[in-house]
Amino acid sequence: MTEALYDTDSMTWDRSAKSRPPAEDSNPPSDESLLAAYRETGDAEYFEELVSRYERELYNYLRRYLGDADLAEDCFQTTFLQVHLKADQFDASRRFRPWLYTVATNQAIDAGRRNKRHQAVSLDRPRGNDEALGQLVNVLESEEVNPLSQTEAAEEQTALREVVDALPETYRQVVILLYYQGLKYREAADILGIPVGTVKSRMHTALEKIQSGLGSLET
Repeated sequence: MTEALYDTDSMTWDRSAKSRPPAEDSNPPSDESLLAAYRETGDAEYFEELVSRYERELYNYLRRYLGDADLAEDCFQTTFLQVHLKADQFDASRRFRPWLYTVATNQAIDAGRRNKRHQAVSLDRPRGNDEALGQLVNVLESEEVNPLSQTEAAEEQTALREVVDALPETYRQVVILLYYQGLKYREAADILGIPVGTVKSRMHTALEKIQSGLGSLET
């Protein structure tokens, strides 16, 4: 469990605080069981553990989506506030992670529309556009996405990032979820509330637009 990292009175997360090393547990509780325990007991430690598990992953997702660190921080806070407020509404037959991403995506969309800020995150060590495009083709063709290798490669490509940020919202969403976050098609479909076939179709169209955009940058 975390150590006084989440203020349950103000519902804010102290990202500057340090957590205790996790206790060794060969069978840690699932996200779903933690949320259920929090809902049933109101014990803040269950909620803190959920926040701790997703702190880095979700913040990075929001930062990529919004292109603004401060805005991502605000959305991170409001996302877990919504999780707190809607814990009783969580469908126990669903998995927690896609539901969390759905809440976070909705918060990011609202924040982006309010602030009109979709600036690209500054990225270093760009690689060749052909390699970047090839990795996206792998995402499109594979049902299983390798989040570590592909996300790390993508973050090193400024040109690709700029083209992705310029995509229409519906296509940018699937690229970020599949390519940068390493989610599966089924998870992305659950998050966005659309069929898996639509996710694949949007990813295919996004790939075509990215190829065209990268080609324009090279001319």
